[in-house]
Amino acid sequence: QVHLAESGGGLVQAGASLRLSCVVSGQTFSRYAMGWFRQAPGKEREFIAAMDWHGGSTDYADSVKGRFTISRDNVKNTVYLQMNSLKPEDTAVYFCAVDGEYVSGSHYYPTFWGQGTQVTVSS
Repeated sequence: QVHLAESGGGLVQAGASLRLSCVVSGQTFSRYAMGWFRQAPGKEREFIAAMDWHGGSTDYADSVKGRFTISRDNVKNTVYLQMNSLKPEDTAVYFCAVDGEYVSGSHYYPTFWGQGTQVTVSS
């Protein structure tokens, strides 16, 4: 059974940085796409970033381009989301996701999801 465990969330002030981590267990994920989504209170879950299995393709939501960076370590079965210049509107629960259908420049429909980690950015 695949298990995803996010960590690294917290409460920070606007302009600060955070790095989220997501460790995947239960399968070898080195040949699968991975990504991050978020859901703010009262809003639908939205796509943030995705990366293909070898890191050759990445996509970002317009709202985070230039501030967030997705990366992965296939040896550690871990995907990261480096978040810089955080804004109050980045406040949300952040979910990592793995496998599924990823078409760079088009869409990412994951198969497996983590439980989420809360990120709160104060003004």
